[in-house]
Amino acid sequence: MKGKKIVLGVTGGIAAYKACALASKLSQKGALVRVVMTESAMEFVQPITFQALTRQPVYTNTFKENDPSVVAHIDVADWADLVLVAPATANVLAKMAHGLADDMLTTILLATTAPVWAAPAMNVHMYDHPAVKTNIQTLHERGVQFIEPEEGYLACGYVGKGRLEEPEKIAETIQAFFTDPPKKGRFAGKKVLITAGPTQERIDPVRYLTNRSSGKMGFALAAEAFQDGAQVTIVSGPVQLEAPRGVEWIRVVSAAEMFDAVMSRYDQFDVAIMTAAVADYTPKKIQEQKIKKTGDEHMALELVQTEDILRHLGHLEHRPLLIGFAAESERVVEYAEKKRVSKQADMIVANSIAGEKGAFDSDENEVTLVTASSQIALKRASKQHIAQAILDAVHDMLKG
Repeated sequence: MKGKKIVLGVTGGIAAYKACALASKLSQKGALVRVVMTESAMEFVQPITFQALTRQPVYTNTFKENDPSVVAHIDVADWADLVLVAPATANVLAKMAHGLADDMLTTILLATTAPVWAAPAMNVHMYDHPAVKTNIQTLHERGVQFIEPEEGYLACGYVGKGRLEEPEKIAETIQAFFTDPPKKGRFAGKKVLITAGPTQERIDPVRYLTNRSSGKMGFALAAEAFQDGAQVTIVSGPVQLEAPRGVEWIRVVSAAEMFDAVMSRYDQFDVAIMTAAVADYTPKKIQEQKIKKTGDEHMALELVQTEDILRHLGHLEHRPLLIGFAAESERVVEYAEKKRVSKQADMIVANSIAGEKGAFDSDENEVTLVTASSQIALKRASKQHIAQAILDAVHDMLKG
């Protein structure tokens, strides 16, 4: 990252204090960081803090022109190799989505031709508001890269999604962008959407239903697709994995959240690979308090079906090339073919979960690629090699 020029836009949220650590981390990695602060941001942190951490100018006023030979906001916009807004409040996301330019930061955002990234941070209910979701979707379609917020304790007292990603992880993601850019491979210019991991369907505050899945297969596919030139987005349930370099990671928990994440952006992609182990059923009613033992030997839990993401995509008139996964304990290929037909997928990757060498939690897999015209059995190998073979087949299907 040595010499890379980063404009860090800091907006008015309590997470602005984390932006200090982020500016420091980026500077330590060799980047030149110029901070642009909104008026609200200065209510939380003083400009001199960022100046001391970065040894670079800090911009706070559109009309403050220190150098008469240039127009400040144009000069900064042209200077940048990357513009990162962190924290990105609901307010600045709305301004970005609607093209407003009423301060130094939003003016730079309109003037720059550099990649623009945003790291949202706000109350969980604000992040879930339809207007905020629409603004994020609009910006995503325009090419803005998002660093998804974490789940956790928020300054407002709530626990949920909306906490700014940790500065160390943001800095690592940016470093990966500069040091390991997409290669000009077979998938150059293609966008690939991948789902991975399990979903969790909440029963009460301490219990949930889930499927077994480590997410390793989906993450291996994401890493290989990126290395082969694709622009990759992965929508994942809770997993204990590191994000692949250069891949946008959208974190979800429930089947409904995964359905919404996929359906809100599927039409932007050329290929959709559905590796996630999505729960087929979810509790009809989520209990707000922990369910207590009653002394009865049996307890009935009423479940309702979740949305079938693969089937829903398969029956759309305009959709990406669609790859599904089938984890079966018996008659693996037979059931995979039935799944391909019923869900109108272009290919099903069938794997057996029976026996000690099943796919769950393993670094290896053994699968059969089932299409309308062929059934290709792949011998047991690392999930990285299996991912490469799957992408070989996907590439051939795209050519066809």
